[in-house]
This record gives sequence, structure tokens and C-alpha cells, in this order.
Amino acid sequence: MSSEAPEDEQGVDYRFTLANERTFLAWIRTALALLAGAVAVLHLLPLGWDETPRTLVGLLLAVLAGVVTVYAPLRWYSVQRVMRLGQPLPMSLLPLITTFAVGVVCLMVLLGNLL
Repeated sequence: MSSEAPEDEQGVDYRFTLANERTFLAWIRTALALLAGAVAVLHLLPLGWDETPRTLVGLLLAVLAGVVTVYAPLRWYSVQRVMRLGQPLPMSLLPLITTFAVGVVCLMVLLGNLL
């Protein structure tokens, strides 16, 4: 009996498969948080802003939530496939895009409250 981790029928260590699933779920939680932020900006927060900046911030958050929601299962499937084939993992630009977009939202909120 071997002390190595069990592998599924495609030869992928279960630990990596479960880590990939946890990453997928983290992206989904991120999308939900972005969507909650969009709803808060658009409908709940009394920012005292004009309608245009409030709408821009809310729509940016909502669009980013949609992009992440579409991206998450595609990335999960892609990573699962390359692990099964023993290939290197592909790089992803979405973490950088998400970081940039959240930074823009932060800047808009700061400027909106200062001006």
C-alpha cells in the first residue's frame, strides 16, 4: 500500500482537484461580493452623489461581477483539463483586471467624497 495521495481515474491528485474547486468557489464569492457592492451603491448608500457617478460605480461593479461569474467555471474547467493532461497551468489576466477595476472604484469613491 502506497503512502501517496489517491488519484482519480484521470491521474489527477484529489488534493489538486479540490484546491481547484475551492478556487472556483472563491471566484464565485468574489462575484457575489462585487454584486452586493453594486446593489449597495445603486440602491442603498446615501452618498449624496449625482446620479451619473453613482450609476458608473454601480455598473462597473455589476459588470465586473458578471465577468467573474462567466470566468469562474471556464477557468475551473481549463485548470482541471490541463491538470489531467499534465500540462502547465495557463496564466490568467482576470486577477489583474479585477484589481484594476476595484482600484478604479476605490478612486471614484474617494474622489466622489472629497469633491
